[in-house]
Amino acid sequence: MQTPRVCEGIVNVYVGEVVEVLRLAILDSNEICAFIVGESCGSGTAPSMEWSVAFPPVPKPPLEIPSPQPNIETPILKVLQISDTHWDPLYEPGSNANCNEPLCCRLSSGPRPPRSHLGAGLWGDYRKCDTPRKTIESMFEHIANTHKDIDYILWTGDIPAHDVWNQSHATSLAMLRDTVDLFLQYFPHIPIFPALGNHEGAPVNSFAPPWVTDPTQSIDWLYTELQKEWSRWLPSTTLNTVREGAYYSTILSPGFKIISLNMNYCNNKNWWLLVNSTDPTDELKWLIFELQSSEFAQEKVHIIGHIPPGHSDCLQTWSKNYYTIISRFESTIKAQFFGHTHFDEMELFYPQEDPYRASSVAYVGPSVTPYYDLNPGYRIYYIDGDYPTSTRTVVDHETWVTDLGEANRIRAPELKWYKLYSAKEAYGLKSLSPIDWDNLIMSMYKDWKLFNSYYRFYYKNSPVAPPCDEDCRTRILCDIRSGKSHAREELCRPRPTNFRPSRDTFEVQKPPSRLTSFWSTISTA
Repeated sequence: MQTPRVCEGIVNVYVGEVVEVLRLAILDSNEICAFIVGESCGSGTAPSMEWSVAFPPVPKPPLEIPSPQPNIETPILKVLQISDTHWDPLYEPGSNANCNEPLCCRLSSGPRPPRSHLGAGLWGDYRKCDTPRKTIESMFEHIANTHKDIDYILWTGDIPAHDVWNQSHATSLAMLRDTVDLFLQYFPHIPIFPALGNHEGAPVNSFAPPWVTDPTQSIDWLYTELQKEWSRWLPSTTLNTVREGAYYSTILSPGFKIISLNMNYCNNKNWWLLVNSTDPTDELKWLIFELQSSEFAQEKVHIIGHIPPGHSDCLQTWSKNYYTIISRFESTIKAQFFGHTHFDEMELFYPQEDPYRASSVAYVGPSVTPYYDLNPGYRIYYIDGDYPTSTRTVVDHETWVTDLGEANRIRAPELKWYKLYSAKEAYGLKSLSPIDWDNLIMSMYKDWKLFNSYYRFYYKNSPVAPPCDEDCRTRILCDIRSGKSHAREELCRPRPTNFRPSRDTFEVQKPPSRLTSFWSTISTA
C-alpha cells in the first residue's frame, strides 16, 4: 500500500482520463487485464486489438552472406547515448531513503535517519531515489572533457523523476526545458537526436491519440513544446511529424538516416490505447514508408526510441508488427537504440523464415539515474563512419559509470567516472554483428563465468546487485532473445540439437546416415 498522499495524488491526476477511457472502451475485465499485464493475466489479446500493418508489393532483397564488415582503416563515428536521467530537483542529501513511496530522498519523504550516513547519499542513492542535478552536471562535464570527439548524441528519453503522483503539465515542461538547456550548456556544438520517454507525459504514460481533442486530455501541450525545443537540433523537415506524433526522420549524411520513434503508442500503461490501439498517428505506416524509401535509395538506417519493442511494457500486437518490419527491412536497418529499463542490455531479432539466425540488435542503453540498485552510467558507440561503402554498423561500444557507493561513503568532492567495459574486449567478439551476439548469448547458457560478466555489466557494477540463480539467468537470457514482447515461449524455446552456427547463418544439419556413422566408428576406433 502507498501513503495517503500518493493515493490521493494518483487519483487526482488520473481520474478524468480513466473515467473517459472506461466510458469509451469496449473490452471486458479479462481483456483489459490481458492488455495491461500480458499473458499472465486474462485470456490473451482481444480480437478488437489485433491488427496488421500493410507492406508495399516490393520483395525483400536478397541478403549479403556473409554480411560486409567494416574495414579497420575506415573512418569511425563516435556516438554518445544518454538515457533516463530522471532528474530530481528536490533531491536532498541525508533525507529518508527508505520511505514507503515510489520516490524517496526528499525533505517530504518522512523523518530523517538518526545518523547522516543512513540517509540519502551526497551524489544519489541505490535505494528508491532519482538523480541530483549535481550528478548529471558531473557526468556531462566529464563527458565534455573526456570525449571531445563525439560526433552526435542519442537522447532516448525519460526526464522527470518518479514522483508520478505529483506531476503536472507545468512541471513536465519545466523539466524538459531545463534539461534541453543543460545539453546546450555542455554540448553546444554537437548534434542531438532525441526520442520521447514515457515519463514526459503528465500523467505519466498518458499519450492521447489524435482523436482525443479535448484540451484537458489532448497531448498537444507536450508535442507543441517538443516541436519548439527539438527544433534546436532538428531540421524544419521534421517539425510536422514531431508536432503530430513526436516522431521524425532525418538524414545525417548522404546514405545515412536516423528515425526516432514515439514508443508510447506501444506502451500498455497508456490507458487511451484501451479504446483503440490500431497504429495511433499511423506511426508504423509512416515507418514502413521511410524504410521503403531508404531501401530504394540504398540508405542505411538507425532507429532510436525509448521503450524497447521486446519489453513487456510494449503491447503485443504493436510489437509483433514492429518485429515484422525489422525482419522485412533487415538489410536497411543497421542498428536500434532504446532505453527505459535502466539496465545495460540488448534485444535480438530473428526473421520468422529463419528463426535461428539473428538479424538485428536493439541496444538498450544504461540509465543516468541509479533508480534503483544501480550505478549511474552512459554509453559510447563506435559506428562505421562516412565513406561511400560504409556499413553503418556498430563496431564496438563502451559503458562508463561511477561508483556511487564509494563516492557517498567518502563524501567525495567530485565523482570519478571510468570505463566499465568495451564489448569487443570484454567478450572477445570478432564483431558486434547480430550473429556474433547470438553466439555469445547461447554460450552463456553453459558458461556461468561468461554470464556473470554480463550480469555485472547489466547492473553497471553495482555492489548491491541481487544474486542471480539459474532461474534469473534463464530470464535475463530470454530477455535478450526477445525482440518481440509477450512471445517468450516462441523466442526462448531450446535450439535444435543438430544445428551448427556459421558466420552469418544457422544451418540445421541432417542426422548422419547409418553408413556414415559406421565409417566414422571404424575411422576413430
